[in-house]
Amino acid sequence: MTLFDGAILAAAAFGAGMLNTVAGGGTFLTFPALVFTGIPSVAANATSAVAVFPGYLAGALGFRRELGRVDRARLGRLAAVTLAGGLAGSLLLMVSSNETFSRIVPALLLFATLAFLFGDRLRRLVSGLASGEGARAAAGLFLVSLYGGYFNGGLGIMLLALFSVWGMSDLHEMNGLKNGLSFVLSAISVTAFAAAGLVAWPQAVLMMAASTAVTLAGAPVARLLSRPVRRGLIALVGVGMTAVFALRTWG
Repeated sequence: MTLFDGAILAAAAFGAGMLNTVAGGGTFLTFPALVFTGIPSVAANATSAVAVFPGYLAGALGFRRELGRVDRARLGRLAAVTLAGGLAGSLLLMVSSNETFSRIVPALLLFATLAFLFGDRLRRLVSGLASGEGARAAAGLFLVSLYGGYFNGGLGIMLLALFSVWGMSDLHEMNGLKNGLSFVLSAISVTAFAAAGLVAWPQAVLMMAASTAVTLAGAPVARLLSRPVRRGLIALVGVGMTAVFALRTWG
């Protein structure tokens, strides 16, 4: 890793931390930066998951009170399904070749961008269509977690949409549950990727430090931006990265 590469990765991780603090979408910065600096796509995705892990931990700790409102037995069931889905997605990534994964990255980035942009509308459309219990709820959470274990982009938006399907309406409770389950999923993914030797650790440690620094300096800066500006920036980055990877892969 050269000094130039390190500067790019640190800047991307810092920016991702700011985005994740106030809106989400940090994967749009961390994953492309790792690929740009020469990390193969599968390892870049695994390393990106490690890089943003501290943010999920901080988010889960920050929503302890909201998580406490969720029935413990139910929370345990949801966490178990999330673990199973996240592990399955991580294993799927681990058996994917760099060529195969690279070819579907543009579609994954586009999907994550659209999920971010239209997440609010999607939640309104599907709100209350099903309960949060039973086989259907478990299947839905498993599929979302499978996606999250394979490619993390847009995971939070998809979880919030799923909770709306279950009929949840308290946004604070939804965010608490989202952060808690995201942490569980990220923990199993990071463990699996580390055990498989997919993580580029020097890059991961640098990016973890930069993303953590956001709690000291990045969040206040990010909060100065209005919601439309934040959404516009993330849309621009998401569409731009989709186009770059599409041209790189299919051009």
